[in-house]
Amino acid sequence: MPDTNDIIDLFACPRCDKSPLAAKDRTFRCSACKTEYPCVGGIPWLFAEPEASLGEWRNRLHFSLQQLANESHGMRSELAEDGLRPLTRKRLEQQVKAIDEHRKILRRVLEPVDVQSLQGSLESYLALRTRLPIDQGIQTYYQNIHRDWCWGDAENRASLDQIRAVTGKGNKSLGDILVLGAGACRLAYDVHMQLDAGRTVALDFNPLLLLVARDIMQGGELEFYEFPLAPRSLEDFAVMRKLSAPEPVREHFYFVFGDALRPPFAKARFDTVMTPWIIDIVNETLPAQAARINRLLKPNGRWINFGSLAFEHPDRARRYSAEETQEIVADSGFSAPLVIEASIPYMCSPASRHGRQETVFTFSAAKTGDVDAVPRYRALPDWIVTGKEPVPLTRSFRNQALTTQIYSYIMSLIDGKRTIADIAKILEQQKLMTRKEAEPAIRTFLTRMYDDSQRH
Repeated sequence: MPDTNDIIDLFACPRCDKSPLAAKDRTFRCSACKTEYPCVGGIPWLFAEPEASLGEWRNRLHFSLQQLANESHGMRSELAEDGLRPLTRKRLEQQVKAIDEHRKILRRVLEPVDVQSLQGSLESYLALRTRLPIDQGIQTYYQNIHRDWCWGDAENRASLDQIRAVTGKGNKSLGDILVLGAGACRLAYDVHMQLDAGRTVALDFNPLLLLVARDIMQGGELEFYEFPLAPRSLEDFAVMRKLSAPEPVREHFYFVFGDALRPPFAKARFDTVMTPWIIDIVNETLPAQAARINRLLKPNGRWINFGSLAFEHPDRARRYSAEETQEIVADSGFSAPLVIEASIPYMCSPASRHGRQETVFTFSAAKTGDVDAVPRYRALPDWIVTGKEPVPLTRSFRNQALTTQIYSYIMSLIDGKRTIADIAKILEQQKLMTRKEAEPAIRTFLTRMYDDSQRH
């Protein structure tokens, strides 16, 4: 592993947003707010609330492993049924074997996160609504690992070509590079290996992606199952892949765990900031993102963006067009961006029917001046994040508590003997609602419960 002390000059405390960090016994410490940041698998864990975020990720990853075990159990139950077609039985047997092995592989890779120490049941996590957000689970970006390090050569080459196109021949060195949302790190690796880069820092919040990239880029070969969304054939439902890098990464490449919306870096430390496939998916306005990136760059530094342009936000005002995006960049202390759009392969697994062409939006813009600092990003209130303040008894919480009590009461009435009509009669006796309104309400409630049970 590269010595992260070599990049300590780049760090700033993500909690107090300005103080430098000092290295001490494989940890980093902020002298101003007294926060200590651990290393996970040798990679700095630089989230604003390190213990809270590490605990949350442990739970998320543990829950995902439990879901895999539950999926395997469900398939075994199906295999115990009579009347399965021979090909169906063969496919299910292959999938069960692959899922069980996949779970073991993930547990080994995730050992630095200490997932093994958790004991919570699947039911406990479901009760506490530990449902993985679309952008923060094991499986959400799992396919990117295979794209980056196995079958994605055409897409990887096309992606690097887009970066080359906006940096231009004969331009100055990319210098010290920060890649925000580096994922499984293939683009960061290619830029570091093939373009004129100094130090490259790859930041991401997903432990699986960076731990896999770390092992592969150091010259290791990993074996992982691929589970295509739309398998081409029976044999493609679970395919064992060998993952490797073309060659070990050269020196001065570093990994950091952190939040792209609260990057743990000091002001004006980077010559280049890259944002691959991220500006249209994060939960922050583009002007705020642009201001944060401006803050990270040295004078005349360069912002390089690459990826889709598909802003999907509940507020329609934030579903920016290409023209609005360019205008926002230029209004955020940058030159008018040099833009290139091209159609490239996207997730074209040889085992899947879902590969497609994606029109990517790549730009390069030079920093022309500083802009006003934006407030620190806060996804949640401190009483949730730190756990050190009283939980407020809000009106919505009181309503939810009453709802939960009714939910539990109805569930307690399900004894394998009572009908919907019987349960409705009891609710009427308890003066919760009339039998006329109770029966359709219970039927709807049980329908949701049944549908949920079919998905787990």
